[in-house]
Amino acid sequence: GFTAFTSRKKAERVPGRLVVRRIPELNPKRAAGQGTLFDTHRFHAFFTTVDSGVLDTVAADKTHRQHAVIEQVNADLKDSALAHMPSGHFGANSAWLVAAAIAYNLTRAAGILAGGTFAKARSATVRRKLIQVPARIARSARKTRLRLPLDWPWETEWERLFTSAHAPPQIA
Repeated sequence: GFTAFTSRKKAERVPGRLVVRRIPELNPKRAAGQGTLFDTHRFHAFFTTVDSGVLDTVAADKTHRQHAVIEQVNADLKDSALAHMPSGHFGANSAWLVAAAIAYNLTRAAGILAGGTFAKARSATVRRKLIQVPARIARSARKTRLRLPLDWPWETEWERLFTSAHAPPQIA
């Protein structure tokens, strides 16, 4: 059990449960100077007011993780098209929301098709590294070519995305 806001009046205090999840540290960082006290595990805490009879600790943890995923999606959308909301017009808000959902879904699909680290990258990262490419179109000998930057670190992922989106037609 845990009571939140104990420094406030009794009417404003919130009783509940504080759940602390211990996760093994897979990439321990050794810094020069003072070391950490617990460097083999990371600890993630969350507070819930749901009774343990209704939601046990494992189910509460699962619910909390799902909440964290949707919060990441909301933050991603607010960093893109939803930054223009709210406006004073209902129609404009509706249009920005539809555009945001379409752009988010297309960008996530592009990241998954590209693979690698882009499968879980935020939309801004996918746009910056895969979509906004400093390339130029060159035409010679009746062929159109796309000239990509030399030694570009995301060339493999971009080619995987391009091949997936523009696969050659299948001969039946």
